[in-house]
Amino acid sequence: MITPNTIQQITSRIDIIDVIGEFIKLKKRGANYLGLCPFHGEKTPSFTVSPAKEIYKCFGCGKSGNTITFLMEHEKISYVEALRWLATRYNVEVEETQVSDEVKQQQQVAESLYILNAFAQKFFAQQLFETEEGGNIALSYLEERGFTHETLHKFQVGYNPQARDVFAKHALQHQFSEEVLLKSGLVVNRYEELADNYRNRIIFPVHNNSGKIIGFGARVIGKADKAPKYINTPENELYIKSKILYGLYFARQAIDRSDECLLVEGYTDVISLAQAGVENVVASGGTSLTTDQLRLIKKYTNNLTIVYDGDAAGVKAALRGLDMALEESLNVQLVLIPDKEDPDSYVRLVGAQGFKDFVAENKKDFILFQLEVMLKEAGNDVNRKNEVVNHIAETISRINKAEDFTKQQEYIRQSVSILKIDESGFTNLVNKFIRDRISKDEKKSAANDARIIESQKSEQAADDTVNLLMEDEFQEREIVKRLIEYGNEILTEDKTVADAIYEVLQEFHLKNEKLDKIAEAYFDMLHTNGRIDSKTFLYSSEPEMNAFVAGLLHFAYELHDWGRRMEGYTVKLDSDISTVINSALGIYKLRKIKRMYLELEDELSREKNEEKYISLITIYKQLKEIEQKLAQEMRTVYLK
Repeated sequence: MITPNTIQQITSRIDIIDVIGEFIKLKKRGANYLGLCPFHGEKTPSFTVSPAKEIYKCFGCGKSGNTITFLMEHEKISYVEALRWLATRYNVEVEETQVSDEVKQQQQVAESLYILNAFAQKFFAQQLFETEEGGNIALSYLEERGFTHETLHKFQVGYNPQARDVFAKHALQHQFSEEVLLKSGLVVNRYEELADNYRNRIIFPVHNNSGKIIGFGARVIGKADKAPKYINTPENELYIKSKILYGLYFARQAIDRSDECLLVEGYTDVISLAQAGVENVVASGGTSLTTDQLRLIKKYTNNLTIVYDGDAAGVKAALRGLDMALEESLNVQLVLIPDKEDPDSYVRLVGAQGFKDFVAENKKDFILFQLEVMLKEAGNDVNRKNEVVNHIAETISRINKAEDFTKQQEYIRQSVSILKIDESGFTNLVNKFIRDRISKDEKKSAANDARIIESQKSEQAADDTVNLLMEDEFQEREIVKRLIEYGNEILTEDKTVADAIYEVLQEFHLKNEKLDKIAEAYFDMLHTNGRIDSKTFLYSSEPEMNAFVAGLLHFAYELHDWGRRMEGYTVKLDSDISTVINSALGIYKLRKIKRMYLELEDELSREKNEEKYISLITIYKQLKEIEQKLAQEMRTVYLK
């Protein structure tokens, strides 16, 4: 286990904007930062990061947490792995306590795929550069293709020998388990024996945004006959094909600098262009573009230029994913390499500057290019021309963000000019597709919307018509929130904020189980340590609690919103802690007392025993007196 001292060193150095900004494009908005949520598809940013509180919250899907929980959720890693990631980033030496064999085994399983992939890369690189077979078969082939040793080392390219199980045996000798080897895709089980999956192939490691190897692509040497040209890692905990762009780790800074991303199909296209000096390039791996891949690009630029082969297959491949790119508000252009060439061969033919000039001079707007291709295929067929009109109208309808209105109108204008049709009629058709899609989406998400609305009730601003019979969510959240924020602060000469809140909670218990658990954990930690700051509590070892606490601290409607709605009573935000805490406690007690005598009223209406009725009436009067006294102290009349 990682020692508490190491964890404290790590958490004290965390910069949440620095870490989350590694994965999401954030823009400063007031005191906070805003970006598109990486956990659900959205077009309008609702993912908020607070550097002051060191938490994030998405007001679209509700996810919240701290830096560690973000890494765990986004990178699909364990708590320990997230700590190690941060330790590496902030140069913190990790100290560990003695742990059981069982815990060690759990840690090994959690990190096994990363470790195995790094081990495999070193093996394949050694086979390529240091063995006779690798030199004669693979390295000579790569050299003929124009790749330098420096470039191959940079991209960590390697070679898997021809023999049946060279890597499998090597990995087993180094204590890697059969289960992990099979999950990685590096080996397969054939005839009840482990065999190398990538025999006699050049190996291209695939990296994540932090540079760790998450999988491999294995290319056959020379032309493929019956065997597939490429074999890729099967999907596992690390390798999710739809969320990967090959080369992005190496291209990120160049994309950001040039404000443009070039998208190609293959691994060798990326490496050739990078070697020539065209570094802002990534590959889709020959698959259709996905929304997740497009969002990866959008983190660095809004300008996407697709560079594909000029043959029919290349044109078809380039047109895939167009609608999704438009929905993500990317400015998409297309460059088709001359027939019988690909980006790899063409850059070697004309050089880096020639390639850059060709791209600059031959960029075509994606939508208009698609329109030209479809019209050419339709010829004089009226029915097919009608299909073209409908298809282009539907495509343009996907440009439906308010900020993209001018772009949409320009596409309509240019399209009707090419199609030679009436502009108003075409505009109506575009709008029809927009309405149809909105209607379809609304029906599809009706049930989900109802659930979201219900869950957000606790985060709606309170007003004068608030129903006092609802759950005590606002007040309970406010009390626990203030406990975490100000627990150590001095309230009176002999009492801290935590002491005052503890006394009230002994008399008026929290009804929400999660809030009760958080308060209990806080007081337990306070009893052990004597003092707690909100940051220490936020970075506990329970990720589920961390996420809930982060959401609590990011709670949008705080005490002063209630105070402003009470006659004659005003709270000075958080500038006067004493006022804030006493007000929060007063409102909380008033709420609990109100609920108690409302329950008594119900019980009184049903009670037939005179003695019990009198007893209940006495209690009811006492509660009313307490309520009146509290209300008088707060100089307000509680809402009825």
